[in-house]
Amino acid sequence: MVISLNELPSGERGIIEQINGGKFLIDRLNALGIRPGKEIYKISSMFTSGPITVQIDRTQVAIGLGMAKKIFIATDRNRA
Repeated sequence: MVISLNELPSGERGIIEQINGGKFLIDRLNALGIRPGKEIYKISSMFTSGPITVQIDRTQVAIGLGMAKKIFIATDRNRA
């Protein structure tokens, strides 16, 4: 199942499948270590808006909700 990062529940992990965005967004996320093929762990997020804290390798990064909506994660979670 592929979902956006903002839909991934806190405490879950998955593999980054795709980033939908322009060159600036992709370059910015690459600089943070967020790129397709990498495992990502969602640490926390605000309820309706605000930053989402994730862990890539051994680094924790906070990204905005707009960016998180453009990052798609493959997860093997079964949803009802």
